[in-house]
Amino acid sequence: MFSRRHPFLFFGLVFTSIVAVVVLGCSVMIYFGSLYGGYDAAFTDGEDKVGVIEVTGVIAEASDTIHWLKEFREEESIKAIVIRIDSPGGVVGPSQEIYREVRKTNKVKKVIASMGAIAASGGYYIAAGADGIVANPGTITGSIGVIVGYTNFKALLDKIGLVPVVIKSGEFKDIGSPSRDMTAEERRVLQNFVDQTHQQFIVAIAEGRNMDPAKVTELADGRIYTGQEAKRLGLIDRLGNLEDAIEWAGRQGGIKGKVEAVYPPPEKLSWFKHLMTSSINTLIDRLTTRELKGGFLFTP
Repeated sequence: MFSRRHPFLFFGLVFTSIVAVVVLGCSVMIYFGSLYGGYDAAFTDGEDKVGVIEVTGVIAEASDTIHWLKEFREEESIKAIVIRIDSPGGVVGPSQEIYREVRKTNKVKKVIASMGAIAASGGYYIAAGADGIVANPGTITGSIGVIVGYTNFKALLDKIGLVPVVIKSGEFKDIGSPSRDMTAEERRVLQNFVDQTHQQFIVAIAEGRNMDPAKVTELADGRIYTGQEAKRLGLIDRLGNLEDAIEWAGRQGGIKGKVEAVYPPPEKLSWFKHLMTSSINTLIDRLTTRELKGGFLFTP
């Protein structure tokens, strides 16, 4: 009825609403684009710099870190690389992938690991591949080991009368099932898996740190060390902060004057993806810091 009685006013309101929505949408996109868009050309200005790559939180994937190791390795103005680690560990595969890329990179350029609050298990695995390691005196270091764990709900299921039904293609397809007791053979299989993965960890540290494997084995019982103790044991090289690591890397890379650092540009995200990613990452961080006790993971 309103549109019939006041057609010009009606269409004016519709047009104004559309314009407002478009302007608001563009403003949001521009705002988030300024935060997450664009490409930081700081390391293409011809000045010699140190590239800094951050590895934070639980290590669940390796692609971004590997990408930037390759980018900084191939960029002439980047004379050395610092990999900044603040991680309690993570999944075996990604930790090994990053370690391997670090080892490939330090054949071309110096790579220094800077350990922040914590560089344990998979975090230390990555650091061990660098040419040198810097940690704070109180950095939580080590936790060299592998753990597989899960919660068994069989007693609870029996109590409430639930009977799981499983149809499987092989004897071990449901290994680690929380609804039944583990068999002796399953325990042997999992223990063998843990032992093999643990040995891979020891070999990687021995190679990366140029240490006697027997010495690493002594230290690799899962315990954590302070950065100060880790230095005494040969697990790190120097005590210092991130700036100390950047300075050391720059000198190792042949930079004579002031050493400047450059970081990878933030990922370009749509505002919706940013909101979703932030929410998901927050949820994952909360779950993993409280509940990440099992699975095939390096955990402190």
